[in-house]
Amino acid sequence: MTKHFSLSRQLAQALLLAAGVAACQAHAAKAVPAVASAAQPKLVVVLVVDGLPQEQVTRYRDQFGQGGFRRLLEQGAWFSDAHQAHGITVTAIGHSAVLSGAYPYQHGVIGNNWIDPVTKKSVYCTEDGNFHYIGEDTQPDDGTAPTRLRVSTLGDELRYSTGDKAKVVTVSGKDRGAILLAGKTGTAYMYMEKTGNFASSTYYMQQHPQWVQRYQAAKPQDRYYGKNWTPLLADSAYVNDARDDLVPAKPGTRNTFPFAYYSDSGKLDGEYYSRLKSGPFLDELTLEFARAAIDGENLGRNPAGVPDILGVSLSAHDYVNHAYGPESKMSHDHLQRLDRMLAGFFLDLDKKVGMDNVLVVLTADHGFANVPEFSETRGISAKRIDGAKLVDALNQHLAATLGIDKLVTTSSLPNIYLDYALAEKSGIHRAALEDAAARFLLQQDGLAQVYTRTQMETGAVATRMDTLMRRAWNRQLSGDLMVVTKPAWYFGKGVGGTSHGTPYTYDTNVPLMVFGPRWIKPGAYGQYAEVVDIAPTLAHLLRIRQPSASEGRILTEAVR
Repeated sequence: MTKHFSLSRQLAQALLLAAGVAACQAHAAKAVPAVASAAQPKLVVVLVVDGLPQEQVTRYRDQFGQGGFRRLLEQGAWFSDAHQAHGITVTAIGHSAVLSGAYPYQHGVIGNNWIDPVTKKSVYCTEDGNFHYIGEDTQPDDGTAPTRLRVSTLGDELRYSTGDKAKVVTVSGKDRGAILLAGKTGTAYMYMEKTGNFASSTYYMQQHPQWVQRYQAAKPQDRYYGKNWTPLLADSAYVNDARDDLVPAKPGTRNTFPFAYYSDSGKLDGEYYSRLKSGPFLDELTLEFARAAIDGENLGRNPAGVPDILGVSLSAHDYVNHAYGPESKMSHDHLQRLDRMLAGFFLDLDKKVGMDNVLVVLTADHGFANVPEFSETRGISAKRIDGAKLVDALNQHLAATLGIDKLVTTSSLPNIYLDYALAEKSGIHRAALEDAAARFLLQQDGLAQVYTRTQMETGAVATRMDTLMRRAWNRQLSGDLMVVTKPAWYFGKGVGGTSHGTPYTYDTNVPLMVFGPRWIKPGAYGQYAEVVDIAPTLAHLLRIRQPSASEGRILTEAVR
């Protein structure tokens, strides 16, 4: 291993020691305040807006109405420097962080998909073949259970502390959004794109309660057939957004308003229900189901007198940003529509539970890069990297230089897996193989950094990127190499759209807002915060044990 790829052990130890001393001093200087005399909240509502960068909240803030985002920003605590503080910023990892307070190296969810160390096959974060959706078609890799989540969540601890009397219910347009918020002992409901229903799985129950059956029977998802998504605001409101024609539309799609919701068959079928995901109607349905859950489960009115948790993951913004970019008119409009939806939801919460009894948290699982074509118009180098071609080129290079074929066994980028045993048989030591692979990768367009297993196992960190990537690496599950793209570059191919997944601030900096006047001091807070701080803060206010692997801090500056 060359000095380029690792720090000396002495420097690493010095850095870690200094960090530990600073942390101890900070803890001593800022003791945790006693919990306010106010009773526990009756309902904790955790909202996760999938794929919402912090910058979009600030950029479009003046156009928000009074009751949605603005209510949280002005009447709650808003942390402008909040981050999903791990290096691989994707949906499953971000949702796992929210209520576990843990990083991937402990909670074990290292991506949406990864390579199983035993089978060497790709697995999905919430798949478990022992369970199936209730009344819905289930494929082998569908998300049905939190089996791969290795730690407890806030909901698990609340149920433990109340003898399972507290209710923890989550709902999302994505299975992973609901399941990873629900933890081990909550109940998750997810959108079924073949039928438009929200359904749970047999991990949680054998049949749906009657309130779910009534909701499904009404088929609210069918009312959008033939409707269009058109801009909410006047044309002048969107003048600073990117041009619609900057990136060509992908085959079979549009890249400009209006967007119609239908199916080619002319019937209510899977094509139509799948189309609903990329627009505001999915979020409308998700919040509607959340309202039904509040009524059906009496959330916030628990007869045992204990708090409940409602988790709502709003998935559509992620789909919109992937397709059009966060700089687009479509993303801009969707956020404005979501703002109005949240205002209506908060009004209903006030009627059903009373906002004086509710503690609300809003955050996101990750941010977003701009569309590469947009970045390039601003003089920023940005492109898509074909991951399959990159891995093939690496294998060919290693074969040519080391004389052994297929030293790369598989990949699930940014993770790459090497065949150490095959190399050792030919007298090539592990570090030499890693070094050869890393040197080649760092010469490729669009790659900024490569981390090796040897580096990760030594624990050496010098930069913020080192820290974030180390948190994202799990010893048993992660690859032997982890690659980081240059800023504004990402893994993808073809034309159109954009993505996320890096340790750069456009992907890590997300909203963190907490509202609950009886427990939270309103204000705009510039202190650094992380999404993993949510769980310990809520545990403090609920007077329960923190989740098992929580590493966040209590946001004392905002607690009454």
